[in-house]
Amino acid sequence: MKRVIPIIGTLLVLAAVAIMVALGIWQLQRAEWKDGLLATYAAAADQPAIAYPMVSTDDDPPYFRGSSVNCLEVVSWRSTSGRNVSGQSGWAHIAQCKTGGGEGPGAQIVAGWSTTPDNPEWAGGTVDGIIAPDTQNIIRLVATEPVAGLQQSQPPSIDDIPNNHMAYAVQWFLFAGIALIIYLLALRGRNKAPPKA
Repeated sequence: MKRVIPIIGTLLVLAAVAIMVALGIWQLQRAEWKDGLLATYAAAADQPAIAYPMVSTDDDPPYFRGSSVNCLEVVSWRSTSGRNVSGQSGWAHIAQCKTGGGEGPGAQIVAGWSTTPDNPEWAGGTVDGIIAPDTQNIIRLVATEPVAGLQQSQPPSIDDIPNNHMAYAVQWFLFAGIALIIYLLALRGRNKAPPKA
């Protein structure tokens, strides 16, 4: 019996497999980039403190660098779940501070930790700390010395920054291999099927 290979179906499967392999290679490149980034963050603790950036971008945020901010005025507070230096669960209190006379972005300062979400009584001042990622404002300063009677929040750690790119690469390569195997099995079954009477 002559084996027939469907041209269009084969091309579609090969195109899909090629895309998945390309995505896997891209994730490998991302994993290498992330490893370098994490190495930079790990070395940041040994570098001198920097001025707190008034404008930060996603391209090269100065995470884990020491810095300080003069909070001229607390504009608002937000409380998020957090831990203190002992690992106890509770609330991290983040002050949105005015740092200049203009309408600039100001600064987000993790003033400290407590067991309740109630806003602390703090009007502002100079705070030393470590620059950390912030989901809403890219960066924030985690105070090394808490204010307003709060306890010290857990310092930022590079362990909290995920690096899943290698796992994603493996997944894409597996998807490509599985798709190819399924297609070959389907093709084999089709060619084994008896001709219709």
